[in-house]
Amino acid sequence: MKQLVYIAFLFLTQSAFGQGEVDYLNEKFTADTIERSIKTHTGLLPNIRLNSKEGGNYMSISALGDLNYVQGANANFKAGLGGEFKLSAKDKWFIRISAVQGIHDLDSIFVPKTFIRSVDKKTNLYTDIRSRVSFTPNQIFNFQAGVDHNFIGEGLRSMMLSDYGTPYPFAMIRTRFWRIEYSVLYQFMREGQPGSWGSKFNASHHISFNATKWLNFGIFETVIFQPKDTLLNRGFEVEYLNPVIFYRPQEYSLGSSDNVLLGASFSAHYKKQTLYGQIMLDEFFLEEIRNKSGWWANKYGGQLGFKGEYNILGQNVFYRVEYNFARPYTYSHINGDYNYGNQGQTLTHPYGANFMEGLVELKWQHKKWKAKLFANYFLRGLDDNGVNYGANIYNPYTTRPEDYDHFIGRGYKVNGSVTNIMAAYELTDFGNLNVFVEGRLSYIKQTNNFNPMLVVGVRSLLWNDYRNY
Repeated sequence: MKQLVYIAFLFLTQSAFGQGEVDYLNEKFTADTIERSIKTHTGLLPNIRLNSKEGGNYMSISALGDLNYVQGANANFKAGLGGEFKLSAKDKWFIRISAVQGIHDLDSIFVPKTFIRSVDKKTNLYTDIRSRVSFTPNQIFNFQAGVDHNFIGEGLRSMMLSDYGTPYPFAMIRTRFWRIEYSVLYQFMREGQPGSWGSKFNASHHISFNATKWLNFGIFETVIFQPKDTLLNRGFEVEYLNPVIFYRPQEYSLGSSDNVLLGASFSAHYKKQTLYGQIMLDEFFLEEIRNKSGWWANKYGGQLGFKGEYNILGQNVFYRVEYNFARPYTYSHINGDYNYGNQGQTLTHPYGANFMEGLVELKWQHKKWKAKLFANYFLRGLDDNGVNYGANIYNPYTTRPEDYDHFIGRGYKVNGSVTNIMAAYELTDFGNLNVFVEGRLSYIKQTNNFNPMLVVGVRSLLWNDYRNY
């Protein structure tokens, strides 16, 4: 009997966690490819990595900066200062709290996406706070909680869960055994405005399976639900707290109007090259797909990409080619309390739905110097004269003009490109403080409009500040 227990223990811990830091969910230079093995899972970010400090016990405090001058059609700025506290204890606990307090006069998509929002519109205050507490009691389980983003996938974008929107409070359970990593994520989100927030919740499951050391498959499901409606105040639905159920049958058994989405992914690795993809299903009817009828409820999106490293003149250069799309009305529901978004922003691709996009990316680093080139081409079908053509996931799908003939690009068709070039130099390792210069050029074909922008600043690159859409 003891031998069987010992064999079972070895089986479970073959690819178990090593306690350590939870990595930052930020852009890596030059590459986000790593050495692969049967134990490696990179489909859920941020990664958990071994402590770099001897013994795993340390505490650090770093200053953070976020100073940006933006020159476009108008001159704008963002200025913030803050700090970060990190603690690792007994190879079991890891705590990280980061916060930046500042002011800005930015507009449009570059407004800081912060969990705490000021109600004083004149001064445009912002407080960007991220926190994460991680506890690893043994070689099997890891528990996390905090206010932050999480990311699923190998791509620059994600059709399942990305970090483009506003951070949110969350709790997570991660377990790893044999060739499988299984995670359960609870997200506590909201919609509305400061002083009048309304709660909404997500519960998600993600399974990562390494069929071989070079081939991985993933399955994802999530349910979005409202804690209170006109009939019931149920709080966080206890049925969805069960970590080993399927949400669709559970939703039917509850007789609810909750929103369930399903996804699948794959990644295939050869040396330092990776082919990857995702499919996200909101709703679909196979007969209507075969008929090519453009039925509104065939709501799905997908991704296909290729990335890797290539040595040029003795320097490793990271490259990526990626294609993303989402049909009209994908991620939307009967109202904003059930769609796949948080605080007015999508949880996946920044274009929402009713789009297709192709992008390329190059990244290079030498010692403390780093550089990046990004370019994309997109086609979007926006709302036209108040008619909902399925691009904005916050518009209820009940306001669609008809049931059929919905294809990507229908509505007010917009196609164009965004080009972004950035160069940076790391000033300090603590707080990852970098001085950078960034040029952005967007182009809209329909209006023949070129919009150049120059950004110069000093910033702690601990979380992503996207300007590539």
